[in-house]
Amino acid sequence: MVSVMEMNMAQRRITQERIRKKERRIAYLSMEIGIAPKMPTYSGGLGVLAGDTIKSAADLKVPVVAVTLIYKKGYFRQEIDEKGRQHELPCEWNPRKFMKMRPQTVEVHIEGRPVKVQAWEYRVRGATGYTVPVFFLDTDIEGNSEYDRSLVYHLYGGDEKYRLAQEIILGIGGVRIIRELGYQHIRRYHMNEGHSSLLTLELLRQKEITDPDSLQVDEIRKMCIFTTHTPIPAGHDQFSYRLARKVLGDFLPIKIIKAFGGKDNLNMTRLALNLSRYVNGVAKEHQRVSREMFPGYQIDSITNGVHAWTWTSDSFRDLLSRFIPGWKHAPLSLRYAISLPDDEIWNAHVEAKRKLIDYVNATTDAEMDPEVITIGFARRATAYKRADLLFMDMAKLRRIARKVGKMQFIYAGKAHPKDTAGKKLIRKILSKARELKGEIEIVYLEDYNMRLARLLVSGVDVWLNTPRRPREASGTSGMKAALNGVPSLSSLDGWWIEGCIEGMTGWAIGSLGTEIPSDEESAKSLYYKLEREVIPTFYYDRKTWVEMMRLCIAINGSFFNTHRMVHQYMVSAYTQ
Repeated sequence: MVSVMEMNMAQRRITQERIRKKERRIAYLSMEIGIAPKMPTYSGGLGVLAGDTIKSAADLKVPVVAVTLIYKKGYFRQEIDEKGRQHELPCEWNPRKFMKMRPQTVEVHIEGRPVKVQAWEYRVRGATGYTVPVFFLDTDIEGNSEYDRSLVYHLYGGDEKYRLAQEIILGIGGVRIIRELGYQHIRRYHMNEGHSSLLTLELLRQKEITDPDSLQVDEIRKMCIFTTHTPIPAGHDQFSYRLARKVLGDFLPIKIIKAFGGKDNLNMTRLALNLSRYVNGVAKEHQRVSREMFPGYQIDSITNGVHAWTWTSDSFRDLLSRFIPGWKHAPLSLRYAISLPDDEIWNAHVEAKRKLIDYVNATTDAEMDPEVITIGFARRATAYKRADLLFMDMAKLRRIARKVGKMQFIYAGKAHPKDTAGKKLIRKILSKARELKGEIEIVYLEDYNMRLARLLVSGVDVWLNTPRRPREASGTSGMKAALNGVPSLSSLDGWWIEGCIEGMTGWAIGSLGTEIPSDEESAKSLYYKLEREVIPTFYYDRKTWVEMMRLCIAINGSFFNTHRMVHQYMVSAYTQ
């Protein structure tokens, strides 16, 4: 029999849970959220940023509930054959090992069919024990058609209809499942990119708004926050109204949808812009570019950050904890890294570098030397990121290696399955690696993920980034490197415009003028910095190099983190 004490304890737990749900005032919706390496629910920067945001929200006790999709076959597992061809394989995983399925269900309609939606719950525990629930939506459940069950298999897979159906599940299903799960007091809906912007239509529907000029529209607008992440027009989802009518059905009168989503196509970014009280880009330069892309809208900027504890290597965690107690809870205190001893910084880096080099040599046929300057380049393989910029003048590159000092490069990154140019880049890099074998060691690591990223950003000596301006909205990998004392060598775009102090936190490729530098000009600047600044300093001026490492942590690590970023959202977006 159940004792009276056990019954009272159970009742108290129920009461406490109700109170916790009542306190949750912010819903954060993102097409992808990267929480842990063994949960392949992300493709890259957007998802990892979302995960870092949630981790900091948990650390700071921000009353957030997060929603995304489960992606039972992940993004994809990358294999690269001997000819440099990328192969995409399913990344099967078992959600039951990480989270529990909630019994509540809701329905959305896709092409007129009712589709059941259920949610897996994962709890992100912060540094003080506070937890943020993350709900992974699932349609792969009994009663749904085979097609509808497949809608949660692949991240960024399928055709336009598949993508729009996923966005219905995320935006409309997300709002419904939050309420069904008992979170009845949401005051702010934060759309992390436009994929979730159909939530605005669900809020309009719940208010039974049929007139776009209704005063009640302002009530919806006050609830919504929108963060845009891409300065590339093709990166903003648009669907023809023919497809939208077919997939959405008579969800809302078409005049309402067109009033906010655009006259010609259903533009998810326009929908979010028109129905949000606060809009921001993810770097100061991105704010400027976004305002040019969408004139007439008030767009603020909150520069991205990274979760400091997650991305710091074990050796630097130990070092920082010994000299800066409490930095895990308050990354701003990393400014005190300015007084870290030279030998402690260098020894922590040597340990992180040894782990990386050991991994590379054990998993590839490379013969990398831990004494040689090691430069890392890891991000999505796509044309504008210019992963091949290094190879524009092979004779020059060889001359630098021969006359100034040895160097070795580690590449990694996935190309989207439909990005033929990105796949060609991978083949090109591997071709150049074979061509330079014996002179410059170059390796391309397969299946770039969070685990490999942490190894890379902490283990290389320099972090290379070469986007074609102004296409990098922010970028965060260089921020992760900075936490480990690794300086960046990067084009002046995205966050690096704010983070670059020449010769102190790293080096700029090119200059920040009104004219966008050509690829040839960028390559010339890259070679100049390697030859005159980077390689000579590494080999012949260790004191200056270690001072740069110290400044990377103290200046960039203390600012470009998600604790600071979440604080800015709280002040500018959540509590206004």
